[in-house]
Amino acid sequence: MRTEDIFALGLGLTPPWQVLSQRLDTEKAPHELHLVLGADRGATYPCPTCGRNCKAHDFEEFTWRHLNFFQHHCYLTARVPRVTCPNHGTRRIVVPWSRPGSNFTLLFEQVVMTLAREMPVATVASFVGTTDKRLWRIINHYVAAAMKRVDLSRLRAFGLDETACKRGHRYVTIFIDLDREDRPVVFATEGKGKQTVQLFRDHLITKGGHPNRVLEVVSDMSGSFVAAVEEHFPQADLTVDWFHVVQLFTTAVDEVRKAESKERALPKGTRWGVLKGRETAKTQTQAEALQELEREAFATGIAYRVKEQLRWIRRAETSQAAQWRSTNFLNHASELIAGEPLLKPVAKALKTYKKHLDRILFRWCSWHTNARLEGLNGLFQAARARARGYRNVTNFITMIYLIAAPITDFLAQ
Repeated sequence: MRTEDIFALGLGLTPPWQVLSQRLDTEKAPHELHLVLGADRGATYPCPTCGRNCKAHDFEEFTWRHLNFFQHHCYLTARVPRVTCPNHGTRRIVVPWSRPGSNFTLLFEQVVMTLAREMPVATVASFVGTTDKRLWRIINHYVAAAMKRVDLSRLRAFGLDETACKRGHRYVTIFIDLDREDRPVVFATEGKGKQTVQLFRDHLITKGGHPNRVLEVVSDMSGSFVAAVEEHFPQADLTVDWFHVVQLFTTAVDEVRKAESKERALPKGTRWGVLKGRETAKTQTQAEALQELEREAFATGIAYRVKEQLRWIRRAETSQAAQWRSTNFLNHASELIAGEPLLKPVAKALKTYKKHLDRILFRWCSWHTNARLEGLNGLFQAARARARGYRNVTNFITMIYLIAAPITDFLAQ
């Protein structure tokens, strides 16, 4: 068997295409294997619109990067014809080994997409011997094409939250289908606040869904999110996720700790002792710090006691029980912090809790939480850290989709 025939089998070429010649350039590092593809004179080619076999009108030479041949970089070169179709005029044909407009073969792009899910794109670029900018064009193309095929006609409940994408308060807001068991991300957009919810509503409509068919939304207590959901999803009940309730009071405790540390020395181990919570394993130093905070009536100790009372509310078995416990919690906590200027962050958290109490209580009537989204945020930030940041927000959103959007079947095709 001729060498050209072996290469043709490896490339999966079909008539009229064949390998005309091959050349190994050893003067370059790494070495380059060049394969020239073509067809016999007078061959016909399918019209890219209707598939009818037509004669060539003229030719233009193109080159594509292919998978490495052993340790050598491999390039395919071919004179690609335009055909004259009686129905569609003169059109450039589509070669079977590459998508239109790409300088890479389909097999090369398939390997890139596989590696991009497992390692930073810059690492993939170094491995295959090209620039990460060129690889991002490949990844963005396939992910965008796959996301266009996601059907949202059955979406009835969604959760939303923002995640940092760059320094300087740059965020991406992520939306997940709460009823989807695997890979739930269905939309992501730059920014945070009211406009992101409107963008998701418009996206939902283009994907076969309707805002009036959405019955529940889970989010944090952001005023802009709450207002936007009420405006754009009027039939949906808004549930405040319990994670964000705990986060609200944890932040308040930390603010009290920072303010009090400027006025008096706090026990060693205070920071992580109050952040971990009473039921979380602590070092001996942290446990002793908590005991001293409560014994000596530190403001940080009072704030910590208020936060820990949330566990009592969380264990309520019904919405009515949670409401009764919340009322007692608000009254008791207000008495504890009365007259102490350092505890203003806790007072603010209590005010926010009271304002959103109805939405918080709806958590006892719902099976949905944003716990998965919080977990996914960790994966997104881990990917961002491994990549040492992304060149632009579009690339970060593409990586979010690649990690957690329901597009694996589309990408496989």
